[in-house]
Amino acid sequence: MFCPFCRHADSRVIDSRTSDDGSAIRRRRQCPACQKRFTTLETASLMVTKRSGVTEPFSRDKIVSGVRKACQGRPVTDADLALLAQQVEETLRSSGAATIEAQDIGLAILEPLRLLDHVAFMRFASVYQAWDSLADFEQAIAELRGS
Repeated sequence: MFCPFCRHADSRVIDSRTSDDGSAIRRRRQCPACQKRFTTLETASLMVTKRSGVTEPFSRDKIVSGVRKACQGRPVTDADLALLAQQVEETLRSSGAATIEAQDIGLAILEPLRLLDHVAFMRFASVYQAWDSLADFEQAIAELRGS
C-alpha cells in the first residue's frame, strides 16, 4: 500500500474494523517514512456477467432502480429498497463466487421482493420471468395465496 502523502511503498496497519454492514474492512494505516496516517477501505469485488457476455462490477443501485419500477405506486420506502438490495448482495456474496450471472441476481431478488410486497413481486416476476399467458399469472397468484 503506497502512502498517499510521500508515495513510500510500505505502510503499517494500526487498526482494522469491519464496516456497518460487514461488506468492507476499514484499516487505519501509518507510513513509516513520513509518519502520516491514512485510512483505506477494502472490499471484495463482485462482478456480474450479463447476457451479452459483458462483465461489470456489481451495483446495489442497479437493483434498487430496477425494483423501484416494480414498486411504483406501492407503499414501499427507499429504506425498504436499500434493505432489499443489501439482502440480495449478501445472498450473492454467500455463494462465494467472484463472478455471478445477471440471471442469478434476478432470482435472488424474487424472494425478498415477494416478502416485501406481493403486487411489486408480481410486476417484477412477470417481466423477469417473461410470463406470456394468464395461466402464468394465475399460477403465481395461487402460490402467493398458498404461502
